[in-house]
Amino acid sequence: MAVKVLVVDDSSFFRRRVSEILEQDKDIEVIGFAVNGREAVDKTNQLRPDVITMDVEMPVLDGISAVKEIMAANPTPILMFSSLTRDGATATLDALDAGALDFLPKKFEDIARNNEDAIKLLQNKVKEIGRKRLSSFNRPIPSPPVAPTSTATSSRPAITQPDRSFNRSVAPSTGTAATVRASGKKYQIVAIGTSTGGPVALQTILTQLPANFPHPILLIQHMPAAFTPAFAARLNGLCKIKVKEAQQGDRLMPGVAYLAPGGQQMLVEGRGGNRTLRVFEDDSARITYKPSVDITFASTAKSFQGDVLAVVLTGMGADGRDGARMLKQAGATIWAQDEKTCVVYGMPQAVANAGLSSASIALEEVANRLVREIGCG
Repeated sequence: MAVKVLVVDDSSFFRRRVSEILEQDKDIEVIGFAVNGREAVDKTNQLRPDVITMDVEMPVLDGISAVKEIMAANPTPILMFSSLTRDGATATLDALDAGALDFLPKKFEDIARNNEDAIKLLQNKVKEIGRKRLSSFNRPIPSPPVAPTSTATSSRPAITQPDRSFNRSVAPSTGTAATVRASGKKYQIVAIGTSTGGPVALQTILTQLPANFPHPILLIQHMPAAFTPAFAARLNGLCKIKVKEAQQGDRLMPGVAYLAPGGQQMLVEGRGGNRTLRVFEDDSARITYKPSVDITFASTAKSFQGDVLAVVLTGMGADGRDGARMLKQAGATIWAQDEKTCVVYGMPQAVANAGLSSASIALEEVANRLVREIGCG
């Protein structure tokens, strides 16, 4: 059955272009168009699409407000299109807070190395989130109270997060934080890799970590370069720990999360107390993801050996599997997000199917499990 899509944009040219690209795939059917957010809400009620592609800036009702109304009345997977500007990044993050599942740059030349790759990426994203058609959402659960210790603040207040669990029959997770004992293993660093659905997943986890978290945290999120500064600043304003966009030469410090800059690679260098981050432009055509979970995980394995707790969260593809294998061979511990709470069960599934993960954990349990395993609760 084809994935049914509603295309929402105030530009007739962009609506036509998106429609033409999507309908090149026999598994996608464009069933309608909307020229503003108000019409998008009405058309969603009428047509009940499997996926909505949504512009951020529109007349009558903007994309963020439209997302809020749609998620309140007829929860539907929404893919945002955004400009690669600071304001565009902030607005897109707000749309994700409101319930959108993923985003792409509005300029297709910014999506991938060439036009054919960009077309495939858009088609695949729509099919992936469309196959996970949300039949219902639980009501939003307020985020736990936070008391940021840094002076940075997010551009906008936090919005409570809906439970994005899908009503499917899946294998149970390996237990809740309250029932699973800590392994007793000692760690020096935590590394977290994610893609589609990652911004909300990372915010869910990091806002629950205590200020006294004893280790540095590496964050690898597939995200354009224009978005990572805004995302790091937002997380820093919401969390008790410090969150920053990684910079060349950063020394790894306890209780600090380092977000890999978009469009670049982040590596760990050194041993002992002199470990620093190397951040560099990567013009290699062989590397699809910039930043790449595999590359950061591999360097972390080399520097920290088995003293690593790595977590692979929601995301398309298999980035992180090869790096997780190197970590596992060095003696590290690997966790994967469970299928039920993933927006896309691609990256965690790749790690789990390869026999690399020791636990499959629901998103809402990851922070508590981390605190228990690390021993800082």
